Amino acid sequence: MRRLALILGGGLLAAALFVLAIDRALPPPLEVQLSRVVTDSDGLPLRTFPVEDGRWRLAADLDRVDPRFIEALLLIEDERFYAHGGVDLLAVLRASRDNILRGRIVSGASTITMQTARLLEPRPRTLPSKAIEAFRAWQIERRLTKREVLELYLTLTPYGGNLEGIRTASLAYLGRDPKALTDAEIALLLAIPQAPEARRPDLRPEAARGGRKAVLSQLEAKEFLPAQRMDEANVAAVPEDRKAFPSDAWHFAGSLKQDGDKRAILRTTIDRPAQMALQRLLAITADSEGPDVQAAGLIVRLEDNAVIASVGSVGRGRPGGWMDLTNRKRSPGSTLKPFVYGLAFQEGIAAPGTRIADLPTRFGGYEPQNFGRTFNGELTAAEALQHSLNVPAVLLLDRVGPARFLGSLRSSGVPVALPGTENSAHSLAVALGGLGTTAQDLALLYAALGHDGEVRPLIRTQEEALVAGQKEPFRLLSAEAAEDIRSILEASPTVDGRLPAKLGKGGTRIAFKTGTSYGFRDAWAAGVSGDHAVVVWIGRPDGGARPGATGRETALPVLFDVFDAISVQREGVGEDRPAEPKPVALRRIKRQTAPEIVFPQDGSTLWSKADGRPFVLSARGNGSLSWYVDGKPIQRDRHGNVLWHPDGEGFYRFTVADAEGRTIGAKVRLVDSGA
Repeated sequence: MRRLALILGGGLLAAALFVLAIDRALPPPLEVQLSRVVTDSDGLPLRTFPVEDGRWRLAADLDRVDPRFIEALLLIEDERFYAHGGVDLLAVLRASRDNILRGRIVSGASTITMQTARLLEPRPRTLPSKAIEAFRAWQIERRLTKREVLELYLTLTPYGGNLEGIRTASLAYLGRDPKALTDAEIALLLAIPQAPEARRPDLRPEAARGGRKAVLSQLEAKEFLPAQRMDEANVAAVPEDRKAFPSDAWHFAGSLKQDGDKRAILRTTIDRPAQMALQRLLAITADSEGPDVQAAGLIVRLEDNAVIASVGSVGRGRPGGWMDLTNRKRSPGSTLKPFVYGLAFQEGIAAPGTRIADLPTRFGGYEPQNFGRTFNGELTAAEALQHSLNVPAVLLLDRVGPARFLGSLRSSGVPVALPGTENSAHSLAVALGGLGTTAQDLALLYAALGHDGEVRPLIRTQEEALVAGQKEPFRLLSAEAAEDIRSILEASPTVDGRLPAKLGKGGTRIAFKTGTSYGFRDAWAAGVSGDHAVVVWIGRPDGGARPGATGRETALPVLFDVFDAISVQREGVGEDRPAEPKPVALRRIKRQTAPEIVFPQDGSTLWSKADGRPFVLSARGNGSLSWYVDGKPIQRDRHGNVLWHPDGEGFYRFTVADAEGRTIGAKVRLVDSGA
């Protein structure tokens, strides 16, 4: 007997060691590829990416799933989930008894852990497969907690087509996270995985309704809900369409995915209100410029050099819409002139008050011309920069040295390359846009003006901020030279329909520069003001010419509108926006009790726009705001903007009313810009 016991004990020990060896040699494949979610600075999704095989698979988090759904899931699929170790022997015995008595398979004994094993390694539904699933379930339970098993199961659960996981299905079919679900929604999300293709609500709504009804009956039988609530859930509508996943900041999010970061969730520096404002303003401009025109731009927060808004194109349905036009090299036109002047000021070659001759000048074989083909004689360096004269800029670059200028750009992080010898006379054309730069490059440089001449890398994620914080910034300009350039650019001639900042009550001072590339191919405006730097590009993505479309006429009005939007969001919430406190890039304060007109201000004088474009009106206050001019309502456009098309010169009375009947008025005068 003792010998037999030793033999049996040895056999059991050998079997146990064998199982443990198999467990170690062949562990379950628990690594699951997840859809990547790029979020804004608040953690809300901007864009979601499918996994490599095209499936949408979002990670499940029990904290973001309705607890009642979990309760119902266990009642239907695995009542003893927390009592077994992967295989429920009582369920196996019960299922065997029922199947023998009925003479056919009428019930199964697969636990949630066994189903998870099958989802990880799909196999034909045979007895050998069941045995493998049981072993895998034991392995999984050895490695994961019950919570982790549930989350893995709810990440892999099939929901028809290329949808996997409870969160994926809830977003696709219900349009929201599964954190709070109705009885009908709980039953639907339990019914679909039982027959994913047959019960897809977007393709087979009646089958989905029938599956939901069956699950509701089970839940009523298990006393999960009373009969009355079951009847109410049965008549609830079934969603018959599939909603698109988020795709905001499309190019920006795509560039982060291409960087190779494998994390499922990546939080960026994008501030959603700023992003939406930039997208809207650029879309309005592109629409007005024609169907073949695109627009792109960035907003950088100077506090940490974070990109809080980035628009690569205004729509993928327009030509070039699939390209990220913020990182495509284009001719920058005159937007680099401030840095030529800045280096000249820094080196003592010139000062803002230095007299410079704007006369026909030949530099070897290169003879630059001004935009209007006219010359202005002698004037100060500040005046030459404010009026973007070409000959003085080339003259200063010649004295600074093209190699010195290009070297400074490269050291700043702006990659530049020129054909031929950089010390040749032809390289002087870089002062006028004779090289390729991107909108991102210009954002880097104009942000440096706001940092007193220090160049700091653009930040897109918190991780990049940590890395950037360990590096010393590169000094492109001295603080004195940067301040001189900002002061000069702040005093530049403004655009039609906008008062100079120094004349407007509380107006924002913007140091701005425009640029137009050779042949009217690229229209630029770049500027820095207060806490932000902004770059705007407008043009044809194929590089085609647009005669007469200058940076000043096309891009500069958008730049000012963007700064206005930033100012409104920084000082108080914009129209129709909730007032809850929120730690976002653009700080907000509590709303005023009565409406407030931001633009136009009471008593101001406006100049009509030469191209006939409307004025964009702005106000803030409680709830939805209504605008009236001389008692007549002003309608919003399809982008939500309040656009005013004046009838002509004269005085106009604006009134803004909130939902509670409070009003505010402003009287302004409109004069002809040609007068």
